[in-house]
Amino acid sequence: QTQLVESGGGLVQAGGSLRLSCVAPGLTFSSYAVGWFRQAPGKEREFLAAVGWNGIMTKYADSVKGRFTISRDNAKNTVYLQMNSLKPEDTAVYYCAADLIFWATQPEIWGQGTQVTVSS
Repeated sequence: QTQLVESGGGLVQAGGSLRLSCVAPGLTFSSYAVGWFRQAPGKEREFLAAVGWNGIMTKYADSVKGRFTISRDNAKNTVYLQMNSLKPEDTAVYYCAADLIFWATQPEIWGQGTQVTVSS
């Protein structure tokens, strides 16, 4: 079963930065739009950002616009989420997801998630 793999999460102080990566072993990643979501304890899953197959089209949630940047390197089969000016409220499990459509509200393929914890 195709699945995405996230990495790059961890513990960071408020105001710091992290870069998350998403890879797709066995998938022709360059054919897919890819997005990032997060889910904090007790809260619903939240869409953050998405990027089209060629890296030109992007979409952001208002809550992260200007702080988070999504990008992709199709030669490395990797999508990134650069997160700057992190706040304690950014603490959550972060997931990447892929779909052939830009941008599907319920993407087809998901990763297992990576924990991001921002301390105050």
